[in-house]
Amino acid sequence: MFLKKLNITPARKKALLSAGIQSDWDLLNFAPRRYLDRNSLSPIGSLSGDEETTIAARVIRTEMITRGKKRFEAILADETGQLKCVWFRATGYFSKMIKKGEVITAFGKTKRYGRFLSMAHPEIDFIRNPSENLKTLGTIPVYPGNQFFKKTYITSPVLQQWAISLLEHYKPGEFLPSEILNEFGLPQRGETYRMLHQPESMREALQALKRLKFEELLLFELAVHYLKLRKARRTSHIVVNKPGSLTRRFFNQILPFKLTDGQSSALRDIKNDVSSGVQMNRLLQGDVGSGKTVVALGAMLMLLDHGYQAAFLAPTEVLAEQHFRTLSGYLEPLQTDIRLLTGKRTAKQKREILEQLASGTTQIAVGTHAIIQDNVIFKNLGLVVIDEQHRFGVIQRAHFHKEENSPHVLSMSATPIPRSLAMTVFGKLDISVIKELPSGRKPVRTAVRMEKKRPDVYNFLRNVLKDGGQAYVVFPLVEESEAMDLKNAVAGFEHISREFPEFKAGLLHGKMKPDEKDRVMKAFESGEVHILVSTTVIEVGINVPNASVMIIEHAERFGLSQLHQLRGRIGRGSRQSYCILMADVKQTRIARERLSTMTSSNDGFHIAETDLRLRGPGDFLGTRQSGLPEFKFADLIEDEPMLCEAASLAEKILADHPELDHPSLHTLQDHFFTYLKEKKAFFEMM
Repeated sequence: MFLKKLNITPARKKALLSAGIQSDWDLLNFAPRRYLDRNSLSPIGSLSGDEETTIAARVIRTEMITRGKKRFEAILADETGQLKCVWFRATGYFSKMIKKGEVITAFGKTKRYGRFLSMAHPEIDFIRNPSENLKTLGTIPVYPGNQFFKKTYITSPVLQQWAISLLEHYKPGEFLPSEILNEFGLPQRGETYRMLHQPESMREALQALKRLKFEELLLFELAVHYLKLRKARRTSHIVVNKPGSLTRRFFNQILPFKLTDGQSSALRDIKNDVSSGVQMNRLLQGDVGSGKTVVALGAMLMLLDHGYQAAFLAPTEVLAEQHFRTLSGYLEPLQTDIRLLTGKRTAKQKREILEQLASGTTQIAVGTHAIIQDNVIFKNLGLVVIDEQHRFGVIQRAHFHKEENSPHVLSMSATPIPRSLAMTVFGKLDISVIKELPSGRKPVRTAVRMEKKRPDVYNFLRNVLKDGGQAYVVFPLVEESEAMDLKNAVAGFEHISREFPEFKAGLLHGKMKPDEKDRVMKAFESGEVHILVSTTVIEVGINVPNASVMIIEHAERFGLSQLHQLRGRIGRGSRQSYCILMADVKQTRIARERLSTMTSSNDGFHIAETDLRLRGPGDFLGTRQSGLPEFKFADLIEDEPMLCEAASLAEKILADHPELDHPSLHTLQDHFFTYLKEKKAFFEMM
């Protein structure tokens, strides 16, 4: 290995490992985070202010300012003028790192204050190689750095030199057919890595990145479509040809409203799946309040009509309990046996439920991951419904795909996911989308209010409560500060109780015992409790049509999709509903954009697109939970057009050659099946 020949010090080795570089191949794929195009370096004298630019200059003076707001300043000069760089954070770090006489590049936005030109918190890189000449034209890679790199002086020039030297000894082999390279204007693979680490121009650097992104997406899409084709050939013994009496009675006599077009279409998709002789693996997407639960119940009844059992999984106990109450209410006239199975049932209750599932007496089990246990045995399980499926781990989701005759699976998500991302993350699933809301629903009016407006907010809430309405007051609950957030919710409950003594308030949070939570929820549903103070345990599944006001405290701390999910708890009845976002005056740019999006739109798909752009796909779904792959080069948001191109090409290749066994595809075939073997664990859990 080349890296071993470098005789790297232990400190540098640790630094490389911290950046994920363990092998020669890791080094080649350690891509620059950006490039300095020295053909377009800006002379300081040419800058007018309010522009993003890169300069290269020498530090002529530094100063730590302690009067007023503490800051570190460095004055940079080139042949045309001077510019001040300012840092208000980590001042000690920058004062130790930046010394008079250093030559640095600075990238950032310039501002002009009188005759002074300044740049706040610029990205900087040192030009420490004496042989480097600032007047030399070229495109210089800037690699991701970390604290270990700085301590061990692994600079961008050092990383670039290692990569260039490695390429002199190792030439990455080509595996894409020349027809694909020509069609998409991609460089050869060996040349790609040269262009990545030693580009002669920005155009070459961009071409290299395009090639690496495309091959990454193509391999992934080939795997998704290849496995989907194999799944399509897998038969299922669970075949339901037509709805029976339970299904007909439910939709014709019991359901109190007419299905929307989206609900009817989804039910047709499900009916076709369960009658096809192939295991159903369908994702049902729909905005909050779109009626996914009714579709899921229809699917369960189709299976119950033919003697099968069904399981309904929810990610939390509160949601499982809510679903149990909702489903029980619908099913009571049908005299269907439905039971709740969660981790906090007593040993006696669990034993009784397990016996009834094994004997077939219980037809539907509703619960949390407690259902996914080896000791839970169904007599004849025909369908599993997974609600908020991205909140289950990939291993949990894979539980029902282990055997040849696995049950049909219907996954549901109230987090609308852009179709291209859904195809990638849930590639082996067929997708149904419910876009409409049931008739009669009024859009929720949303507003942002600061602390000084709290008296007005409380007066508004008091009037709604006097008119017979109910309300939620929601506090954030995040893992890192769970104890403090819970304390805030309890304090908030006490505050609300004092502010509204004429009305009854209830408190709900995840640390309460199941029977306590159940008691509070039933009191709120019945109208006995007027204000429910809660943490985000009410985010999904809670359905109280009379609740028409939601106050979300510290709204700037919530994610956009989470805010939209919470808002979905209101607007379910005939009253006009209002969501009031209480926010701190001090907000980040992203927080301001989140709150602005909430006030301007009720469209879950638009909100999901915005949230995806702001947070990135990994955070949007929770990478570990969703199983979303970590791409080295591609960005599923920015590169969506390329993702669609790769998906179309993969589909076309496999349609003509399902095993990639054409002579022109031999190198791609070898590379693909090696890739599939390496990623086997991931793809099995999709």
